[in-house]
Amino acid sequence: MEILVLSLLHCALLTLGQAVVLPNAEAIKWTNRTDAQIHPAEEDTAPKVANDQTSGSCSSGWSEFNGRCFRYFPVPRTWASAQKNCVSLQASLASIHNIDEYHEIQRLIMATSKEHKRTWIGGSDAQEEGTWLWSDGSPFHYTNWCAGEPNNGASHPRGIQHCLQMNDKAEKCCDDLWCNDALPFVCAKKICSCAP
Repeated sequence: MEILVLSLLHCALLTLGQAVVLPNAEAIKWTNRTDAQIHPAEEDTAPKVANDQTSGSCSSGWSEFNGRCFRYFPVPRTWASAQKNCVSLQASLASIHNIDEYHEIQRLIMATSKEHKRTWIGGSDAQEEGTWLWSDGSPFHYTNWCAGEPNNGASHPRGIQHCLQMNDKAEKCCDDLWCNDALPFVCAKKICSCAP
């Protein structure tokens, strides 16, 4: 049964990676929410570029760093719901490749929330236990794990933890967490110099 669930989750993640931008009718659900500051329907009207890329520079509301655009969303979502929101914006949950990117994402979170909130980023080992992957397909080399992490919830009754959060504990490091927990999240997309 567990293999079936993992296979379905893997297929869902692959499907999310191939998803297209939601039509404005879907995005309206976000803009009408009174408790949200997420407004995908108000994103830029520039032509979209495939493969989690934006052409030239970052859209309004996004911050450029190291050739990518980042955006913090303070409304808590499950990991899968957060990834789905990022995909609707032609992005993915953020992958982190060095300490400078980690600190830049912390700066974005702090600018909006005024604190280092625990936040979803794009790492997951749901496909194969212990094999961490980024949702954007980039190599998973940089880590900033908290001491003793990842620990899968240390035999917690809720089961195994498969999704990656940042800003955990006093050290503001990374920790695995149950994917159904709701946290704010950061999306990222590449900037390309490609012609439309």
